[in-house]
Amino acid sequence: MKRGEVRKRFTSVPHPRYLPPPAGRTGVLDDVSPRLSMRSVSVRTLAAAAAALLALPNPVAAQTGDPLTGPYTEEECSSCAGWNEPQAPVRIHGNTYYVGTRGLAALLITSPEGHVLIDGALPNSAPLILENVRALGFEVGDIRLILNSHAHFDHAGGIAALQRASGARVAASAPSAPVIERGASEAGDPQHGVLLDFPGVPDVQRFADGETLRVGPIAVTAHLTAGHTPGGTTWTWRSCDEAGCLDLVYADSQTPISADGFRYSDSHAYPAAVTDFERGFGTLETLSCDILVTPHPGASSLWERIERGPEGLVDREACRRYAANGRQQLARRLETERGGR
Repeated sequence: MKRGEVRKRFTSVPHPRYLPPPAGRTGVLDDVSPRLSMRSVSVRTLAAAAAALLALPNPVAAQTGDPLTGPYTEEECSSCAGWNEPQAPVRIHGNTYYVGTRGLAALLITSPEGHVLIDGALPNSAPLILENVRALGFEVGDIRLILNSHAHFDHAGGIAALQRASGARVAASAPSAPVIERGASEAGDPQHGVLLDFPGVPDVQRFADGETLRVGPIAVTAHLTAGHTPGGTTWTWRSCDEAGCLDLVYADSQTPISADGFRYSDSHAYPAAVTDFERGFGTLETLSCDILVTPHPGASSLWERIERGPEGLVDREACRRYAANGRQQLARRLETERGGR
């Protein structure tokens, strides 16, 4: 990403296809709908669908006139094209699928009573995510809830288009929700001033730390693991297949990256940054963690683990190593700040 002044490319306006919660449903804890068109997906069908998807023209090309899915320019974001390379969907375990791009994660958790989608990557990632959902045999309209790891343009940028396509409700932590609604960062974000704007989402619902959100039988629990942003959230849930159940963790970014001039050690805009990081590290170290996935899949070596087969994904020490790496990066950053470098 190029540093510099942020261009105001998007505005937060009501979306023509935004669907409010049905009458009688006012919270995000329970969202159950009995009529869905979920189909079972065989391995052969999945492989054929993935091959067909990769053979299709990039759907983003047809979406460049859409204000919710317009791409950033190379000057605005030199990393975006690489992050947004198409990736065929992958079953992580049981009812959990990777539906994001090669460089930016999005996870789909499915059930006969509705689905949950976590993260939306870039604005122009949304068409790719939608194609992956369909390639798996699921209906986009059956997505009932969209969640987020942290409110940056490369993880929340596609949420507006995904919400418009699905009619799902969107929920985020209290610090992240207003950022997603506006599509612009706040002063407390360590990267404020160099972050790009993204399409805003109306009526984002808030949840509390430790709250469990449900869609039918799906139960995902929010763990605030802030520091990278003030509202960063890690998600945990249990996913089962015929061989058994595993605890999945979608751990938010734990890197102390900032705009020039921001100091974690004595920030007035985000004075709790170091404390939040330390609290998040402690949370990650104590979670039951069979499979770890991260918003940038490379941060948890996802593709290398997938190449080793289903057993390669299971690593019960992965969350502790991830937290330890975050601690080391923060310690180096604080040492640099103390040295005045």
